Amino acid sequence: MNAMQISWVLAADDTGNLGRFYSDLFQARLIPGMADHHCVVEFGNGTRLEIYRPSRKRSFPTRGRALAPCLRLDPSLDPLPELQSLLSTALERGGSLLEEARVEAFGAEAWIKDPEGNPLLLLAPLASADSMS
Repeated sequence: MNAMQISWVLAADDTGNLGRFYSDLFQARLIPGMADHHCVVEFGNGTRLEIYRPSRKRSFPTRGRALAPCLRLDPSLDPLPELQSLLSTALERGGSLLEEARVEAFGAEAWIKDPEGNPLLLLAPLASADSMS
């Protein structure tokens, strides 16, 4: 039996605010972490996003888009309105737009920043008419 688990970690200045942003946006459970500067967003499938404040003795990690979370909606025959609804929620909760929402061959997507400037991809895949029946 392998007891190892994988989770995402995200450095934050205000862990509570960022935890609420992600738990609201992903409709996931927010639970306390191992210290007051740590919280966990727990998704229904067992995936966890660990949000922590780095030690003040170390420099803050560099932010970038090489690795970023992706919030993927259910496939839709008309993905842009689905994406725009989620994008509106993200912006109301303190996110900011990195790139305008756009339609691609695979669906609709938009890059945003969370309230602390971390990149996040919002994705609404295009469903085929066959998969919807």
